[in-house]
Amino acid sequence: MRITGAVLEEIGLPRPYAASRPLKLRDLELAEPGPGELLVRIEVAGLCHSDLSVVNGDRVRPVPMLLGHEAAGIVEATGPGDSDLAVGQRVVMTFLPRCGDCAGCRTDGVRPCVPGSVANGAGALLEGGTRLSGDTGPVLHHLGVSAFATHAVVDRRSVVPVDADVPPEVAALLGCAVLTGGGALLNAAPPAAGQRVTVVGLGGVGMAALLTALALEVEVVAVDTVADKLAIASRLGATRTAHPDEAAGEGREGLLGDVVVEAAGSARAFETAIALTAPGGTTVTVGLPHPDARASVSPLGLVAEGRTIVGSYLGSAVPSRDIPRFAALWRAGRLPVEELVSSTIELAELNTALDVLSDGAALRQLVRFP
Repeated sequence: MRITGAVLEEIGLPRPYAASRPLKLRDLELAEPGPGELLVRIEVAGLCHSDLSVVNGDRVRPVPMLLGHEAAGIVEATGPGDSDLAVGQRVVMTFLPRCGDCAGCRTDGVRPCVPGSVANGAGALLEGGTRLSGDTGPVLHHLGVSAFATHAVVDRRSVVPVDADVPPEVAALLGCAVLTGGGALLNAAPPAAGQRVTVVGLGGVGMAALLTALALEVEVVAVDTVADKLAIASRLGATRTAHPDEAAGEGREGLLGDVVVEAAGSARAFETAIALTAPGGTTVTVGLPHPDARASVSPLGLVAEGRTIVGSYLGSAVPSRDIPRFAALWRAGRLPVEELVSSTIELAELNTALDVLSDGAALRQLVRFP
């Protein structure tokens, strides 16, 4: 079938992206789903920093690639053979499929799926190969999803079904922002009653961690360089907000967290998160900095104060287990995921939206498809 999608053909074009236009709207051919695959009509796709990282070269991927990995949609067809999902089912896309059998999958979310990671790096689906093509040849998949398009063919293991009462704007965010930021607190370092959580970096992922901490009914401190984001965090329930410079200043005791989530994806943010981790506490880093980024850490401080550093990819989540948990929290009114939405845009506005994201001026900008 013919679809329209936003394709990255060249990495590293200069800003402003509204002028250089790295994402090109292309008419593409989408193959029919194979065994174990689904055709999904995309309802909503979120613009995430991981998309920007491919555009600017921080996370090098092969091109041409149809970007977009955070989305929700409706199953329109299933591949040959039996399927547990029916046409008309709403699904959440997840950007790391899990085969369920490899050494990574046997860690209960701690490590990524091995074949899923290989497929993502190659721009392929989990069973191999691509289902997209343009005028000049194959077009690669972004993290097994490629959601910046009207339709996608995905592996069944790249989606999680949700009930129809979960609106697509909420469902889309459950698959990346909430799963990554919230999963850090549900899976990697669950805070105990009476403990304090500090979140460093208030993009979509960091703010999702803040919302999850509030749902867990613990005290939350929010740290960011952008005053508007600190104001949002305060409105949502953070007991204190601060600029990263305050991490080394007087009064920092009130900023220390028993669990500190670093969600900015920079060496400075990582160092700030460690500095704000209380003795005996845990630093959970979920951000994805440039591969060459390096941070300075005092081993003595870790040993003498009994502190722990944990890396958490995709919130150390098992999506099929954790997305329903987050959906239940949203349904109970304890996780207002809608607060993460900064604006709704059209597919043709993605390049301008990349500039907004680069400036740190948005949480999540959502592409809403007709």
